[in-house]
Amino acid sequence: MVALPVLPGAGEDDAPLLGPGADALQAELGTDLLGVLELERHSGATGEVARVPTPDGVPGNPRLRIVLLVGVGDQRPTDFRRAGAALARAVSDRGAVATSIPALDPAAGLEPFVVGTILGSFGFHWRSGEPERRPVGRVVLAGLDGVDDTALRRAVALGTAGWRARMLATVPSNLKTPAWLAEQAERIAAEQGLKVRIWDEKQLAAEGFGGIVGVGQAAAAPPRLIRLDYTPPKARRSTPTVVLVGKGITFDSGGLNIKPSQSMTSMKRDMTGGAVVLATMAALADVGCPVRVVGLVPAAENAISGSALRPGDVLRHYGGRTTEVTNTDAEGRLVLADGLAYAAAEIKPAALVDVATLTGGIKVALGQQVGGIFASHDALADALIAAGEAAGEPLWRFPLFAGYRDNLGSKVADADNAPKGPQAIMAALFLEPFTGDLPWAHLDIASVGDVPEDSFEWTQGPSGFGARLLLDWLGSADPLEGVA
Repeated sequence: MVALPVLPGAGEDDAPLLGPGADALQAELGTDLLGVLELERHSGATGEVARVPTPDGVPGNPRLRIVLLVGVGDQRPTDFRRAGAALARAVSDRGAVATSIPALDPAAGLEPFVVGTILGSFGFHWRSGEPERRPVGRVVLAGLDGVDDTALRRAVALGTAGWRARMLATVPSNLKTPAWLAEQAERIAAEQGLKVRIWDEKQLAAEGFGGIVGVGQAAAAPPRLIRLDYTPPKARRSTPTVVLVGKGITFDSGGLNIKPSQSMTSMKRDMTGGAVVLATMAALADVGCPVRVVGLVPAAENAISGSALRPGDVLRHYGGRTTEVTNTDAEGRLVLADGLAYAAAEIKPAALVDVATLTGGIKVALGQQVGGIFASHDALADALIAAGEAAGEPLWRFPLFAGYRDNLGSKVADADNAPKGPQAIMAALFLEPFTGDLPWAHLDIASVGDVPEDSFEWTQGPSGFGARLLLDWLGSADPLEGVA
């Protein structure tokens, strides 16, 4: 198969144009491809695809059976990403496709096109038979002579990170226990040359990780804390460190404050934050991250049994701060609190970022296409928002409004885990004291944790939202500019 780009006409009434390679292919085919566009009413809009059958092939390629004409719209990065995803769906189950789409503008188009092609191909199944569709076996990028291999490697790393985060979030929870998640981290460490440490339930209890232990104490599969360390090749003693903390709730029943059954069906993906952190750590070397990065994933299953955490119980977190648990379904903040407190006390990074499918409130506020961000530092917030815009994972900033802090009060502990007030803001304010006054950003991605239907690079199901934006940020020349 061959795929050619289609550009909208210069004016509203102008016919669309064909991109690189079209003249030579038309000559070989003996077919008026512009006429095909007119017949198909193809406007060149982003992701619009027309098929041109070529049953006899061409002299130079007798096996060519189909030519695809793919709209690239305004040729912005978003358009290239969506064109890649549209192409990926159009060529599923095929052996190979050659395309000149990113050759229109390699500097702007290569990375998003590759990312879109990878993510538009995503699928997961655990059937006894064959999958409904398979990704195309090979994609050949034509007309890119002179493009640096580093740029292609970075593009593949970004797309693969999004794929890995989706895969981890999609794995069913009867397989995906905290121990299984830790095994995936160990594999990543071995593949990428990262340092790894895993705390088991006994070590967690001995070292004071009361939030992780408390949330996981009812489950047959005990909790874990995962740590991965990345050091750039040219690191010095002065090289700063960033810590990423990802919520790793491998299944969330709600605990004794049990969820309604309909709300529980997607809870295998409640460890999306942890999946994002693992996927990010796996790709840091390929995007040329210049700073040290530590990834922490507090992993637990929020289950129900005779040993379950109860409303009214008080937990002591890493470092000593206590929480009265008034809602066992507000468990994500309990495990994140331990991860943040450990990072602030033991690692003392230049910046601290946590990622979590944390509150239903953020979904009410934002719908399902934008993630929420809270931050204690403007430059850090701005950098992450810009990275999200570039990566196609947009964020919207919310306030850490001081007027609501008094709502966190408890008569028996330092804080209540489920106080009255706006859900997403209260959760962020709950986490803030555990950050040690470090530059900190909290990404609440519950709004974008699930995708309701296929849409360009997004595929129905767990989204893996966040890996690409973190890698865009951490792979920049100076991720901590204005921060440290």
